[in-house]
Amino acid sequence: MPAPTSNAPHADQLPVAIIGAGPVGLAAAAHLVERGIEPLVLEAGPAAASAVREWSHVRLFSTWGELVDPAAEKLLAHTGWVRPDAATYPTGGDWAERYLQPLADVLGDRVRYDATVTGVARAGRDRIVDAGRDEQPYTVHVRAADGTEERLTARAVIDASGTWSTPSPAGANGLPALGEKTAADRISYRVPDLNDPSVRARYAGKRTAVIGSGASAFTALALLADLAGEEAGTHAVWILRRGISASTYGGGEADELPARGALGLRAKAAVEAGHASAATGFRTQAVERADDRLVLVAEDSRRLDPVDEVIVLTGLRPDLSFLSEVRLGLDERLQAPTALAPLIDPNVHSCGTVYPHGVRELSHPDQGVYLVGMKSYGRAPTFLAMTGYEQVRSIAASLAGDQEAAERVELTLPETGVCGGAGLFDEPENAEQSGGGCCAPAPTTLQIGGGAPAATTGGC
Repeated sequence: MPAPTSNAPHADQLPVAIIGAGPVGLAAAAHLVERGIEPLVLEAGPAAASAVREWSHVRLFSTWGELVDPAAEKLLAHTGWVRPDAATYPTGGDWAERYLQPLADVLGDRVRYDATVTGVARAGRDRIVDAGRDEQPYTVHVRAADGTEERLTARAVIDASGTWSTPSPAGANGLPALGEKTAADRISYRVPDLNDPSVRARYAGKRTAVIGSGASAFTALALLADLAGEEAGTHAVWILRRGISASTYGGGEADELPARGALGLRAKAAVEAGHASAATGFRTQAVERADDRLVLVAEDSRRLDPVDEVIVLTGLRPDLSFLSEVRLGLDERLQAPTALAPLIDPNVHSCGTVYPHGVRELSHPDQGVYLVGMKSYGRAPTFLAMTGYEQVRSIAASLAGDQEAAERVELTLPETGVCGGAGLFDEPENAEQSGGGCCAPAPTTLQIGGGAPAATTGGC
């Protein structure tokens, strides 16, 4: 007897599911369309780039020329879209409204909104089952805004959902500090939008602790310094887990992204102007209530003077909960793909470029599932949009069977101007390895004003 026929579509006829309609997810869709592969973009929010819109007030340190994906620009060109001045710097809101939403509109019904992915698995196989696993397509569970659920089938899954929804806590050990959750009404995990009257009122004339040492913390410090110049009594307390060194403020003029370097210099100016005090070597262990204010307590039992508000900007981390039934190969430290992790590990380096990478570094034991964009970096910082665009170009080529294009490098990344691993800076005895910065003293609280001597390089 002949074998029974099946109405199930062949794997090549199934779409590629893309989780997230942000910059990298939409770029992935554009590259797939260019390759003749049908994408299905699943966006949890009500519009494209919902996460980007939540920091619409923040200006990027990449120019428009570095923020528009080539394949996406080709799709948009048919609509008469004109790229903004390539040398200018958009805000998150500009990026969403002038590029990302138009791109999603061009993709049309290939993008579905209010579609939250709650699970991904091999069809009919949990992560334990080996038999026939590689031949099975992926099943994607989706919940709509009204709570209804459905199951979609895909030939591959590209997870570009980012890390915005899972900010890291204040606790130095990666867990929330004691009391952090109960003080949630006075703690924010976002750069404040001081153009919003209600947000401005929250920080004006107040003493605010800013925990973190990256670009987001620099931005918050600079904004609070501007506010301090307009509203008496406004002051920031910058909480650093390491000491002050030449590298504390980033690459400065050595950074090949000038706006990124300038951001660190603005934070430095804010501190040196006396608008902020810096608590160095301070590893937060607890947040305690003191009447109507908060007191931060360090692992060494130091207690800072009370603050009115706390802004925690200690990084972001990937949400892997809905990927529990697929087999991922992740680095045990960064939660990034195993082959990518050594290239981006802040315990080892942050000097120079991250090597461009693609499908080879982003593959997992379950073939056809990829983490891209911010999520591919796990807990590592310094991700650039152009890195994500190169990732999805390579993946789209691989899915189309063009391995030569998939393995070809088509990107050169800019230097950061910062040498030394971020992990090294946590230990005072390693400060001399930080690229020439001043050796970190024992944990202390510093008040750095305009009259303080300039930091020197190459010694303590």
